[in-house]
Amino acid sequence: MSAFCMVLAQLARYSLVGGFAFVIDFGLFALCLYALEWHYLLANLMGLIAGLTLNYALSISWVFSDCERRLENRKLAEFSVFAIVGFIGVGINELLMLLLVNFFCVQEMISKMIAATIVLLWNFCSRKLILFKEKKTDDFGKRD
Repeated sequence: MSAFCMVLAQLARYSLVGGFAFVIDFGLFALCLYALEWHYLLANLMGLIAGLTLNYALSISWVFSDCERRLENRKLAEFSVFAIVGFIGVGINELLMLLLVNFFCVQEMISKMIAATIVLLWNFCSRKLILFKEKKTDDFGKRD
């Protein structure tokens, strides 16, 4: 498979993982907020942590499974970088929403879709470039 096709396949898997992580995030948020009657900020934090953890686990086990992990032996550092990229993505999302809605007068829902797409690409590209090498090598130094 060509490198370009491999990246497209990873992006497709990453998009699915992101959607699944959002469902877990939102579901846990709703459970904590309504069933457990937690404060909305604590409920939101629990959902975000669960979604981020799931996204991380599925990214290393499925999305980027054919890549070497730069920080594989330093799991806390790897997870921290993964999370920092995500938090930067949240900031980018907020900034894009502010610019698109307030300065360019784009409707909120359309702005959200544009921002989400850009942040998805940011998260994927940043995590791939920072955390994952192109391909795993075998014991003889050959690429899979």
